[in-house]
Amino acid sequence: MALGDFMRIEREERGGSRHYVVHTRDPQFSMELTPDGAAEDGVGRGVMKRICVPNSWAGDYGRYAKLMGAAQEFFAQSFAEPAAKAAPLRTRT
Repeated sequence: MALGDFMRIEREERGGSRHYVVHTRDPQFSMELTPDGAAEDGVGRGVMKRICVPNSWAGDYGRYAKLMGAAQEFFAQSFAEPAAKAAPLRTRT
C-alpha cells in the first residue's frame, strides 16, 4: 500500500474546518480526522472522529487497522511543507 492511494479533503465550515482522508483503491474507505492540538506541530497524526468502511470489512480488524494507520500517516504528511519541484529540463532544437 502506498501513501499515493490516499487523498485529503478539507471542508471549511463556520466552526473551523473538517478533514477527511479517503482511500481511493480497494478497499475504499474514508476517515474524518481533526488535528491533534497536543502534538508538537499542532497536527500530529490526527485524532479519528469518524470512520466509514464497507460492510465487507467485518471480522478482519487487524488487516484494516494497518490501513487506518497508513491513513493517519498520510494525514500528518499532507500538512508538511511541499517539496520543491526540480527545475524543468529544457532542450534546444
